[in-house]
Amino acid sequence: MPTKSDAVAKAVTPVVDPEQTLKASKALLSHIKKAAKQKADESSKRNLLSGPDGDDDDSVNETPVWLTLTSKRHITDKTKLQPGKIALPHPLNADETSTICLITADPQRAYKDIVASDEFPEALRKRVTRVVGLTKIKAKFSQYEAQRKLYSEHDIFLADDRIVNRLPKVLGKTFYKTTLKRPVPVVLQPKAPKVDGKRKRTKTEGQVRAGSPAQIAKEIEKALGSALVSLSPTTNTAVRVGYAGWTPEKIADNVRAVVDGLVGKWVPQGWNNVRGIYIKGPESAALPIWLTDELWVDEKDVIANDSAPAINAAEKANVGKKRKSIGEAEEAAAEEAEPAPKKKKSSKKEAKVPEGDDETLDKQISERKTRLRKQKAAAAKAMDD
Repeated sequence: MPTKSDAVAKAVTPVVDPEQTLKASKALLSHIKKAAKQKADESSKRNLLSGPDGDDDDSVNETPVWLTLTSKRHITDKTKLQPGKIALPHPLNADETSTICLITADPQRAYKDIVASDEFPEALRKRVTRVVGLTKIKAKFSQYEAQRKLYSEHDIFLADDRIVNRLPKVLGKTFYKTTLKRPVPVVLQPKAPKVDGKRKRTKTEGQVRAGSPAQIAKEIEKALGSALVSLSPTTNTAVRVGYAGWTPEKIADNVRAVVDGLVGKWVPQGWNNVRGIYIKGPESAALPIWLTDELWVDEKDVIANDSAPAINAAEKANVGKKRKSIGEAEEAAAEEAEPAPKKKKSSKKEAKVPEGDDETLDKQISERKTRLRKQKAAAAKAMDD
């Protein structure tokens, strides 16, 4: 059985092979395009969103590519509704036509003025189509129909990190049923001044704690250029890394960045807890990029061969009963293997049952039958007279 020291010795930081990543990216993109074309040819109905020649390149190019990481143990024990961010070399939200809704702390007027100021980048200002405060969200978008309308009007939702944890209760399942448009946290407050080498925030009453237009614009661009990590209690975590219309080289670059950020920051025990890394499309099979050689995290996850017979015996003995842990099963099997203690003789003498006498019983039966026959014959003679 491998020991803990052997597992630690083999737990060197693996490097994902760039050639394997590029090869898998090329194969996946080719498969997505081929499958989309085959599906369009087999369909008897013409897609109204397709081009004049019947092709549907735009929808194929916007097909997302996902990186999935499987771990040996759960990364987290509860669902985290606040997504994490990993910086990407090739941003996912580079489309200048996509609209942004910025949800801020109160008062919202201060942040509206910052976005509308000349110091705020003009290209980014055109994309921020709505700035709304938390109080206005509660008052105006508490109904389901209003939430659906807000959800459909914008492509990206950003939220002040000070109030982002309150939004699940306000926006409900309209936004948090899927991870597609969950509000992404951004830092809208100014950086705290350094005191003795450490940043300390001071409480100021009556003042709006908002950063400068340049700082807020930088935080928004940082969020737009990051991959979002939504963690849940499972061994499978998926992160969007690109689109089918990209080149394989871009996909491979983003995959390496996401792997380094995901394993380094969010996976407990690091590479020791990683089982496999894959890339896939929405309807395609997962293509492996990296697979582990060991399926356990430490020696506690491995059961010795000597204890297998005892555990199997305990499992057979416990059919129809509640399951026991491995330790309890071993104790139960050990108790069954030991010889049963001899029972002490009772002080009271047991009453002896007399043996049966078959000959006497047969004689009594025969005499009774003879007597009955004589009585029957006498009754018949009396009837004749």
